[in-house]
Amino acid sequence: MSPLPFLRRRAAPAIAPAAAAPQAREAVPRDVMRQVRLIELRTRGLVASLFSGEYHSVFRGQGMEFAEVREYQAGDDVRNIDWNVTARIGVPYVKKHIEERELTVMLLVDLSGSEQFGTRGRFKAELAAEIAAVLALSAVRNNDRVGLIIFTDRIEHVVPPRKGRRHVLRLIRDVLAFRPKSQGTDVAGALDYAARLLPHRGILFVLSDFVPAGALQETPAWEKTLKLVAQRHDVVAVRVSDEAEERLPDAGVLMLRDPETGELVGIDTSSEEVRTLYAERIAAERASVRRVFRRVGVDEIEARTGASYVVPLLAFFRRRERQGRR
Repeated sequence: MSPLPFLRRRAAPAIAPAAAAPQAREAVPRDVMRQVRLIELRTRGLVASLFSGEYHSVFRGQGMEFAEVREYQAGDDVRNIDWNVTARIGVPYVKKHIEERELTVMLLVDLSGSEQFGTRGRFKAELAAEIAAVLALSAVRNNDRVGLIIFTDRIEHVVPPRKGRRHVLRLIRDVLAFRPKSQGTDVAGALDYAARLLPHRGILFVLSDFVPAGALQETPAWEKTLKLVAQRHDVVAVRVSDEAEERLPDAGVLMLRDPETGELVGIDTSSEEVRTLYAERIAAERASVRRVFRRVGVDEIEARTGASYVVPLLAFFRRRERQGRR
């Protein structure tokens, strides 16, 4: 038995049958609409000055359509050489493509219980909503379609991909206003649903804290699904976190509630051993998830509630450009 019962993980809950079942339409609270407007104001300038161009540079190649072959010319990218035609004719030929923009971007937003946490001025779910806004606005400025999947341990809400600023504002509103029916997390279920929803290759941004059951297993249950989906789609993990989750304060006995199971336990945080074990456990979980991303070739963006998300987002785009990926 673990010396720290409160660190035990529950068994993964079974995902409910996937269904695009939005909540009954009701008036959106004023404070939510105010948040939507504030997020739009904060992100509009960033998208116009930074992210729209970065997004186009990184993802433009995913909408390339073959047009013809022509004879190789000085300066052509050797990666575009058509070796079959070259061997048949005896002269180097390259494939010429035309850009077929209009990619499909899906935002998979985790609204499980652990996302309703924050100690740096906002919840993780609010940070996820703002990052989703930047990504969605960048996509529509580049004539791409954007859709939304809100998930917990089931598919809670689905908005089909569309274009336009008003559509993006609706997505932001839905993330901020939605009240999920469940508190658990099933990343694999959300990925599988998104893959079945998109008939062609798309871009999947998964915004989550990525701490489901089995995070410390050498091969978490969701790794297999992530690997399969990443072979067909461009999957990017956006991991949102809060610094206070990584260490316990020295504050005596605290009653802590697991946001996903509701289990309430008392913890003596005055014990240095308890605090150390807790910090080590969290660090091990984060390292385990990072190894999964590396193994399956999925890029990771780390964002914290108490820090600017601009730096990690820009770092991701520029890393992609250097790698010349996809």
